[in-house]
Amino acid sequence: MSGLRVIPTWRHGQERLYVCLRDGRNLAWYDREAGRINLLSDERREEVLEVLGPFVTGSVTVGPPPVPTPAELARLTLHPDDDLAPNRPGEALLISLDRDPGPPHRLRADPRRRALAAEQTVGDALDRLDAVGWHTLHSVPLPGGDRIHHLVIGPGGLFALHVLYARKQRVTVADPMVTLGRRDSQPLLRRVRADADRASYALTAEVHPVLALVAPTDVAITATLREVRVLRDTEVEGLARTGGVLKPADVEALHAMARDRGVWVAAG
Repeated sequence: MSGLRVIPTWRHGQERLYVCLRDGRNLAWYDREAGRINLLSDERREEVLEVLGPFVTGSVTVGPPPVPTPAELARLTLHPDDDLAPNRPGEALLISLDRDPGPPHRLRADPRRRALAAEQTVGDALDRLDAVGWHTLHSVPLPGGDRIHHLVIGPGGLFALHVLYARKQRVTVADPMVTLGRRDSQPLLRRVRADADRASYALTAEVHPVLALVAPTDVAITATLREVRVLRDTEVEGLARTGGVLKPADVEALHAMARDRGVWVAAG
């Protein structure tokens, strides 16, 4: 018996299998997605490979851990309290509801819960783009108490998404006004553009504004829209079909920058 243990863990949505001694010290880890076994020491190479044998699928590369990129180094030095990457879709609303759930019985549903459901629907769709080289940050805080619902960074560029709950409603868009059902029109596209402009200033990169409508019955765009995109929640994954703007290294560098809470202080 080698005395080695295999311990599965999840980091940033990816599974890693760590090979540890009985005292908890790590000898190696297997990154299944990358197809690589990273050895911290070559002395017990054969024992590590033997204990990982039942877990390995396909061909793998075995060797020392790769040298971290500048983006990875920036992430490793970021304080956990300042890292926005772990934010869940609707993070700010989840915290608000946890602190103040409201009265147990009310005539009308809490609008925060509808907004949360909408942000979770869009956020879950965007998180699926991670598999094709995109990164999404949720509930990005802006000075003054505002926030960007979702910031998406990938080969097609950067997009700031504002989400609107529109279930069973007809939505009419007449730039900059947005009308939801029979409610009064609101100049919502001004805010959508302003959020993207603030993100562009903070990141020193072009950020495209997007209005994401969740479950509308119909969408009528009555005028030519300037810069902003209007998408249904079923269409947001189509952003992955855009490309040719950023290289993978640029995507990682911008993501490392954007996940730092301190960067957004400059977005006033």
